[in-house]
Amino acid sequence: MKQEIPYKIYLEEQEMPKQWYNVRADMKKKPSPLLNPATSKPITLKELSGIFCEELARQELDDSTPYLDIPDEIRDFYRMYRPSPLVRAYCLEKKLDTPAHIYYKFEGNNTSGSHKLNSAIAQAYYAKKQGLKGVTTETGAGQWGTALSMACSYFGLDCQVYMVKCSYEQKPFRREVMRTYGAKVTPSPSMNTEVGRKINAEFPGTTGSLGCAISEAVEAAMTQEGYRYVLGSVLAQVLLHQSVIGLETKAALEKYGIKADMIIGCAGGGSNLGGLISPFAGEMLRGEADYEIVAVEPASCPSLTRGVYAYDFCDTGKVCPLSKMYTLGSSFIPSANHAGGLRYHGMSATVSELYDQELLTARSVEQTEVFKAAQIFARVEGILPAPESSHAIKVAIDEAVKCKETGEAKNIVFGLTGTGYFDMVAYQKYNDGEMRDYIPSDEELKAAFAKIPKIKE
Repeated sequence: MKQEIPYKIYLEEQEMPKQWYNVRADMKKKPSPLLNPATSKPITLKELSGIFCEELARQELDDSTPYLDIPDEIRDFYRMYRPSPLVRAYCLEKKLDTPAHIYYKFEGNNTSGSHKLNSAIAQAYYAKKQGLKGVTTETGAGQWGTALSMACSYFGLDCQVYMVKCSYEQKPFRREVMRTYGAKVTPSPSMNTEVGRKINAEFPGTTGSLGCAISEAVEAAMTQEGYRYVLGSVLAQVLLHQSVIGLETKAALEKYGIKADMIIGCAGGGSNLGGLISPFAGEMLRGEADYEIVAVEPASCPSLTRGVYAYDFCDTGKVCPLSKMYTLGSSFIPSANHAGGLRYHGMSATVSELYDQELLTARSVEQTEVFKAAQIFARVEGILPAPESSHAIKVAIDEAVKCKETGEAKNIVFGLTGTGYFDMVAYQKYNDGEMRDYIPSDEELKAAFAKIPKIKE
């Protein structure tokens, strides 16, 4: 007899994952290797360890080990907020009058307000274990910077955050949370680094981008003894840590005999999306199941839907390793939209390869429609969603409406990556009718594509 499905599906603490899942191990065609920007050859562990903590560099290059044990110290921290709930959106279903069943994995039930803490605590742990003084990083909307400042405070590490300038100005309270946890927060591009000064000279008055902030954070790490750079998205190591999201989601669904038909995630650099879909994509790669996986990105920064699949720099300053990914070009600086965490020119190499293998599809949506969906969700489900998460909400609503038209009772699962309580300037713009949509022209993208390095594979 099938168990009755509760409003919120909580796993027991002992059901929290003991291992991270590495989807690359099940991929017959692996993501292309990172390249050393100086030699254009695959980067080595020694070279990568000059930028990242050694254990994190090892995880980054490991594409054959399917499961890695989660250290006890990290699991102890996870217990503060994991397992996170999988919620049946009954009120949203009623509002839409749809036969679809809608579920969301809620990652905002921790002080940082997002899924970013899953990887932040892991990266801070390995930095502390290596005996480092501190770490540097970038942040877009501020969720990653907040999570890392919390993690560094927990382990007694110095934390230096380069925050994309438009977000620094739009989200002063997010900035102050970071400072409260002891982080030094600098608007990027700044005049504190050589690459920051160069970007400011080339793009006067720029509102910045994640690519700019990454360049500054890497330079800051490499010019200070006892520091390493850490990143909150894009990298394989981050998707590895974020796999706890998908593993818990899969376990919760199985607990009540639910088979997901569609899995939807917002897509910026790939951390949330990759973490949510990895265990499901693994089943598809092994031929065990089939799902419709949808990546949702902003129309203002459409790396999957309008980008090219090529080796490109991960940062605007061209100091990071080259990654083969769907990219708009490292020189592309997106408009100052309100989903700051999705304003990145490229996509995770792992997600890019899964997309190229057609294991997932992608859609781009305009921000006014995103906030309309966010408002519908907030009014009936009682959670104010982050602008990033609301991209997934938008497509989940669209699909549920289609089910009403066709009569299909699909099980739709999406990732609610975090809350939007520090995004009130964005909600104000929407409520006041001042929000505008921006879609880059073909000419703008063509100009950025022309600057992508020509790498022979």
